[in-house]
Parts: sequence; structure tokens; C-alpha cells
Amino acid sequence: MKSGYKIFWTDHALSELQLHLAYIENNWTKMEIKNFAHQLDHVIELISHNPSLFQATKQNKNVRRAVIHKHFTLYYQTKKRRIEILALFGNRQNPRKRKL
Repeated sequence: MKSGYKIFWTDHALSELQLHLAYIENNWTKMEIKNFAHQLDHVIELISHNPSLFQATKQNKNVRRAVIHKHFTLYYQTKKRRIEILALFGNRQNPRKRKL
């Protein structure tokens, strides 16, 4: 099996991650937080080994989306031998707020 693509989080994606983590730490149980972290790690691992695994978005065929949890979707794109995570979007928000 190939070693996998390198993962790079954009500043925007990191700020969204911090925002969502602050929310879930205050509103979710420890078990839910643990499951979310496991799901996020698992999806990133899948993406690093097979970037085309998840579907392309309708707006931009170079950007792909992976549902992490019913509340969160990860948007990413492949550039050479690295994966750029563009956003971690909260699905309960207005879709017009997505910044890809």
C-alpha cells in the first residue's frame, strides 16, 4: 500500500475546527466527542490513502466532500502529493456561508 498523501489544514479550516471544537466541548458528552474525534481521524486517514474516495462537489469538481458526522462535512482538494483541507463545515449552518 502506498504511504499516503500529506495532509495540510488551511488557516480557514483550522479556525473552523477550533470553533466547532469549542461548541462540541460545551454541548456534547465525552463519548460523543471521542466518537467525533475518531471519525475525523478515520476519514482523514482514508483520504490520505485514496483522495478520490469521496464525491466531488457540484460547485467545483476539484473540491471533494466527506461527511464526518451528521453535523459536520469536511471539504478538501488534492494538490500534487498533498491534501488541502479547505473547511470543516457545520451542516446546520446556511450553505451560503461555506467558504471554499
